[in-house]
Parts: sequence; structure tokens; C-alpha cells
Amino acid sequence: MHLVAQVVLHGAEELGLDLPPGAVAAFGTYYDFLEKHGRSMNLTAITGAHDVARLHFLDSLSLLSAADFKSARIIDVGSGAGFPGIPIKLAEPSVELTLLDATGKRVAFLLELCAVLGINAACVHARAEEASRRTDMREQFDIALSRAVARLNTLCELCLPFVRVGGKFLAMKSVDSAEELFEARNAMSILGAEHENNFDYSIPGTDIVHRAVIIRKSFPAPIEYPRRFAKIQKFPL
Repeated sequence: MHLVAQVVLHGAEELGLDLPPGAVAAFGTYYDFLEKHGRSMNLTAITGAHDVARLHFLDSLSLLSAADFKSARIIDVGSGAGFPGIPIKLAEPSVELTLLDATGKRVAFLLELCAVLGINAACVHARAEEASRRTDMREQFDIALSRAVARLNTLCELCLPFVRVGGKFLAMKSVDSAEELFEARNAMSILGAEHENNFDYSIPGTDIVHRAVIIRKSFPAPIEYPRRFAKIQKFPL
């Protein structure tokens, strides 16, 4: 068995996840593809089988305990190398997955990766603030995911317009995110959402604790949001 597959299998067991047939082997294929094609594109600074398996794959899979993903329509905003969307799709094939990225080369990578892994996902090349104005994407998703390093108030404006009323936005953050969460309260209020809770988890095989900030959408986002990115950066909500 591929080393990455072994690490993912043991980590998934620790997380209480029962991976479907073929998923464990697929993570080995995912790693090989990332090693072959990802370095030249600077998709991840994390390398090596153990670190990729734990800090990317198992980190992503941990979200499956934070919300109900079964048959959910989800969007991974700023997907990059496919985290966390693709690991979640491998573990829960019933999800309807959209991968969104603003860089054409990354979207091409994701398209090829999905083909290699044999998974069905929509790969969209667009900026988040523009894509969420499309009628086929605005407030159409049960769950929006983001692993981006932007501040939470910025992520709320970029991601919440994708989420349907009653749906959730899961922002992957460090456990030291209390200041960001306080800072983002105004953005949530304006965009029709509220902080539901935090899901803190330990990545199997490490002493690292991460957090998923869970934000529930209660009302439609005002049509004027999101604004142009330059304005979001200059005048954050």
C-alpha cells in the first residue's frame, strides 16, 4: 500500500471515518499527481508523504465531523491544489462539488486531477467576487469552504454570497482566531449570517490543533455584496 494511503487510512480511523472503497488508494494517486505537477506551480509548500497526508489530506477530512456533508452541494473557494474540497469528495462521494479558483493554471491542474482520480466536480475559473454574482452560483450552495489565509471579515464577504439561506460557511483557521472572529461580526451581520460555533480538532498523527469557524446564513446577502476586491481590501466590513 502507498505510504500516503497508509497514513490516511490510519488517520481516518482515528477520526471515526469509514472511507468508501477506492478512496484510500485514491489519496496515494492524489499525492503522486501533486508531487509530479504541483511543485512547478508552487501549489503547496508542504512536501513529503507524511506531511502531505496529515497536513493536507487529514486536515481536510477532519471537516467531515464539523457539518453534514451527505448529498450537500459544496463550493471550495480559492481551491488551489484542491484542499479541502477534493479530499471531502473522495471520502463522501455524494457531495456535489464545485472548485473555484482565480488562476487559470490552477483550474487546469484541478481539471486534470479530477480526471485522474475519476471524480466529478465543476472546476470554475473566476474570481470569487465575480462568480458569486452569477445566478447559477449565488446562494446556491449548502456549504462554502475556504482554507485561504485572508482575514475572516474578507472571507465572509467573498464566500457568504455563495451560501443558500440555512446553509453554512466553514472557514479553516487556527485556534488563535478569536480576534478575527470578533472583527468579522459586522461582516456577518451585514451579509445575513451569524457565528454558529467553532469546531476545534487535532490532526491525527500530530500535535496540531486547527479550527473550523462555522457561520450560518440566515438571510439573503444584500445584492451590493460582494464589492470589488480592491474595495474589500481597502474598506473591509
